[in-house]
This record gives sequence, structure tokens and C-alpha cells, in this order.
Amino acid sequence: MDAKAMFRNKFETYKKVLDESGDQQAWDTLFKGYPERQRQNMGRFIENKTLAEGFTEAIPLYKMIGMDMHVIDISNNSMDAVIEVQKTCPVMQMAKEFGFEKPCRVICEMDVAATKEAFADQGMKGAILCAQADGHAVCVFKYERPAK
Repeated sequence: MDAKAMFRNKFETYKKVLDESGDQQAWDTLFKGYPERQRQNMGRFIENKTLAEGFTEAIPLYKMIGMDMHVIDISNNSMDAVIEVQKTCPVMQMAKEFGFEKPCRVICEMDVAATKEAFADQGMKGAILCAQADGHAVCVFKYERPAK
């Protein structure tokens, strides 16, 4: 499945379950299995490398799905930490097609939550610091875990 179809499927599923059963059920439906998939997809990039090294290595993958990703190593105070800057949101318009003002709940919030759960054994933390959907120039995410 290509990225556009994957994103479209997420919005379609979320919207359908949201309309039928509410936000929590929609979240739970999409989240099921996501941390395991996230571990499989991102593990190869970050399990034996610093977050900055791994995220930088993943840039071409993100580019293939329409994102313009930049990585900043902010490791400090015994923390392996990275800022991920996304200059392009490939799903902003698609979210509106499904009646969502912003794509963040369906795509980014879920991605951050799945990453934290997928790598909980490594003490992974994640946060969305700002989003284009809220009028900012870029989307900024922070991920950190204790340094090895």
C-alpha cells in the first residue's frame, strides 16, 4: 500500500468509527497493533544507534511519503534526544476531505503514542511541540530516551 492510500485508509477508518462509536473507539481501533508495527518499522533505525543517527537515516523513507524532514541532535544530560522538524504535511488537505480540521489526532498524535509504547522498554518519551495545522511554520516533534 502506498503512503497516500495508507493515510486515506486511516482517515476513512477513523471517521467511520468516530461517527458510529465515538472518538475513543476510533482511536482504539486505529491504535490496535500500531506500536508493534512502529517497532518493526523504526526499530532498524534506532535500536543500535542514537536517535539522531537513526532519524537521519530514516529521512529518505519519510521523503518517499511526501515529508521534508530535518533532524537536530539535542542529546544532553544523559539523554539521547532528537528534534524532528517536518516542513511539509502531506495530509493536511486530505484531513479536510474527511471533515477533520487538522490531521494531527489521526496521524501525528497516534504516531507519537505508538512510538512511546513501541519503545517503552527503552524509556522513550515523545511530544508534539508545534504543528502547521495550528498555524506554525513547521511541525516539530521531540523524542528522547536515556542514553546508553
